[in-house]
Amino acid sequence: MSDASAPAQPTAAEVRAAAEAVKAALDRHLEAVERRTGEDDPAVYAAFNALAAAAEAYDERLYDRYDEVTPFEIPGADDSMPPYTGPDEPNALSVLIRRDYAVVEPQRLLAQAQRVADLDRDETADDTSAAVVGASVHAALGVLFGEFEPDEIASRHKEFGLEEGDSTLWVSAADDLPEPGEWLSTPFDQADPERVVCRFDVSSVFDDEDLDEDLDDPSPA
Repeated sequence: MSDASAPAQPTAAEVRAAAEAVKAALDRHLEAVERRTGEDDPAVYAAFNALAAAAEAYDERLYDRYDEVTPFEIPGADDSMPPYTGPDEPNALSVLIRRDYAVVEPQRLLAQAQRVADLDRDETADDTSAAVVGASVHAALGVLFGEFEPDEIASRHKEFGLEEGDSTLWVSAADDLPEPGEWLSTPFDQADPERVVCRFDVSSVFDDEDLDEDLDDPSPA
């Protein structure tokens, strides 16, 4: 008995039509690139997304009909930033950074923080001003991040009992430098993805994808 709920297999004509759509999308993408008006031309962005969608549709139909796949992969629209709409010649920029950490060794964190607090007490020779970390992870984090720059924390995170999670850095263009103190109360509320000049992401998910690709590759080392 056939499964009436199963999707219908695409016909050979539908696969051929999907292939022709990819060819047309390639031509439109090339034409948009040749006519681009700037580094972040919205027409190029739109043509790129159309090409990605056409390639994905063709790949799906090819697999469903012939159990074959294409030798290339085009990232979809969800994997990229929206088109840039900021100034062509930015007069200022903002660098937005987020780094996530897990506290995996609380005792190491507490010991390192207390060491810093003890050194501060020795330098000031004032026992009343010395921080006592005790068993408070909250206090320990305050001591360490008050003592070390974020970049030093990132490079020495294992010493402090921390484990890295995902991180991202956005370089966002601005028309002018904000007035001093203007955004300090809500520093991340005005992050506009359409003004991001470039971004850099670090995540273990990328390592997992690389591992999957290696496992799928049967070629000898």
